[in-house]
This record gives sequence, structure tokens and C-alpha cells, in this order.
Amino acid sequence: MMFRRKRNNYLGGYSGARRGGSRIRTIGKILLAVLIVLVIACGAAAWYVLTPYQPTTEAQQAINATEEGITVHNSDNWIEFAAAKPTGDSVIFYPGARVKPEAYSLVAQRLAKNGHSVYIMKMPFNFAFFKPDAAQAVVDSNPNQKFIIGGHSLGGVFASRYAASHVDQISGVFFLASYPDDNGSLGNSGLPVMSITASNDGVLERSKYEAARVLLPATAVYYSIQGGNHAQFGSYGEQKGDKTAQITADEQLEQTTNALLSWMKEIPSSLKKASSK
Repeated sequence: MMFRRKRNNYLGGYSGARRGGSRIRTIGKILLAVLIVLVIACGAAAWYVLTPYQPTTEAQQAINATEEGITVHNSDNWIEFAAAKPTGDSVIFYPGARVKPEAYSLVAQRLAKNGHSVYIMKMPFNFAFFKPDAAQAVVDSNPNQKFIIGGHSLGGVFASRYAASHVDQISGVFFLASYPDDNGSLGNSGLPVMSITASNDGVLERSKYEAARVLLPATAVYYSIQGGNHAQFGSYGEQKGDKTAQITADEQLEQTTNALLSWMKEIPSSLKKASSK
């Protein structure tokens, strides 16, 4: 009987060791699976961040081409389209998420031709939320001037945040397929605001856009481009999730520029004020 008890204890210990080893192997497999998922997720995130939308050939050429009345300065922090004879406040532009700043050179070029120098901000990894106060460097470089600020998509969100906390340095705010969040509320700012959207925009979340109207002043101006889409507010080709535009990129660019220029004409310019003194 004594021998049997010892043998059973031995077998019980062996069985427990087997169960313990099985649990360790199971935990190891789970940890390996989690590690694989994390590696894939990190790889996907890295691909998403490191593969921005590139400017079209035409947009890239606009930076290097010499246009009468425009000088282009490409620095580490922004691309400036300087108007030779400024007739109104300059414009600070925040690009959309994952979009290279050069992709907005065509709209900047047209605004500069009409007397508004434009600063297209360069964002870390092409995301405005990494540098929401990027505009401050431009403002600090021009202490005697106010600026109109705006942006496309995610860029508009953070442009409005900057404007909301620097009302004394901003003379107007515009949104291209964008809207403010609570931190960028402009309802009581007293600033002129313009919101431009497109009927075939498949990226803009319409429900959030409509809900955000309460964060804009009652005097805000709204303009819709019929047949336009999200990507054609810039010049970088097609964008995932967007709808097909029913007008050309040039037609949308023309309407966007004209709408902004008409709106800006109604904004009292700090430049005009300074020249009249």
C-alpha cells in the first residue's frame, strides 16, 4: 500500500507538470499572437504615416516656376507665395492629413496673384495635430500684420483652434471641407468665417459638419461646389473613400479661389489700415 501511494503521488506530480507545461505553451502562443498583431498594427500605422499624398506634377511645378508678381520661398517650416504688391492680409494655410504641403501650391499661387501672400505650413509627418501652433512662427515674423487662417480637412480643425486662442492676431478663418471642434469654437470670436464644401465629398463626415455649425458665428458664409469632391480642394490625385468628382480639378480650384477672394474682399484688412495712416 505504501508503494502504491508513492507511485500515485509521483504520477500526480507528473500530471501536474504536464498541465503546467501545457498552460505555459498556451500563454506563449497567446503572447506570440499578440506580438504578431502589434507588429502588423505598427507596420500599418507606419505605412499610413509615412506614405502621404503627393502633389501632382502641376502643383510641384508651381513652386519652381516663375510667375509674374509672385516670389516663392521654400523654407523648413513653410512654403511662401509672396505677392509682389499685397492688397490684403496674408493667408496661413494648414494642409489636410497625410497631404504634402506642395499639393496646395496652385490655390496659393492664385491667391498670391490677387494680392494675398500665402504661407502653406509644413507639419511633422504631414499631420496638423503634431504642430497645432505652427502659425505662430509666421505671426512672430510679421508682428505688424494680421492674418487670415484656414485649412483643408483636418488642417481646418487645427487652424480654427489656433484662431480661437489668437483672435487678436487673426482677421478671418476659412474651412475647406472642414469644421471646428469644441477647442476651436469661433461662435463668440467676432471673426469673419467662410466654410466651403463640395457636393461629391465622400470623406467629410456630414453629420459632424452639420453639428459643428453651432460653433461658428451666425454671420458665417457657406458655399457649396456642385460636383466637386474632397481631394480636389488640393492637387494630389484621388483620395481613399472619396467620391468621383463631376467637375474638373481646375474648375473646383477656380470656384474655391473665387469664393475665397470674394469673401476676403469684405474683411477689413490690417494692411489697408496701416497704409491709410
